[in-house]
Amino acid sequence: MLQEWRRRRAAERVKPGDGRPLKRFRWWQMFSGRALLHLELTGDDGRQVRYSVDVRYWGDKEDGVVRAQLYRAGRLHALSKVPAFFPVEGGTIEVATTDFGVRRCHHVGVDGAERQLTPDPRSGEGRRARFERNHPAMSRLVGFVSVVVLIVGVGLNLLQLIEPISRIPPIAENIGVFESPVHLPIWLNIALGLGAALASTERALRLRYHWLLDAGGN
Repeated sequence: MLQEWRRRRAAERVKPGDGRPLKRFRWWQMFSGRALLHLELTGDDGRQVRYSVDVRYWGDKEDGVVRAQLYRAGRLHALSKVPAFFPVEGGTIEVATTDFGVRRCHHVGVDGAERQLTPDPRSGEGRRARFERNHPAMSRLVGFVSVVVLIVGVGLNLLQLIEPISRIPPIAENIGVFESPVHLPIWLNIALGLGAALASTERALRLRYHWLLDAGGN
């Protein structure tokens, strides 16, 4: 029921596009928070039509709002704040982001079947997918390291965070004070934070997301 309510709310946010053409992805946009993904669907007339989802997951330059733009046959068809649910042939295209990239961009059919959109080959997601195809063993290693870095970072931060929370008088009186076994220097906490950001970015490039590991969800 909650999911259906969210879908209805998201559908209300969808606005019609103005037909402007889709801009080509430039290599430097990998570092400016742009993601571009594509999907081929069969139109009502039986012909193949290409849908493209263009997302600036760091927000619009003018108002800072994160929006997904849906292009049909290279023209802006609709746009919406994220999370976005765009009705298309045979189902819905669902888009969600984090501060590090796209966490979900799938076509969900009326039968519930899901298909992930294909990243543009020039985008960061597309280049990461090509690296995975060309170097599968190395790709798995990088993915494993990303998970380890996030687990270590989250675990150590939680240990250090629980102690000051436990010192709040009502909590200390009823539960007691938790003495953290870990007290890291500031420089190491900063290093862990940077490592976690890089790991989250790597996972976002693969459209991987876990509510506990990947912070910054929208």
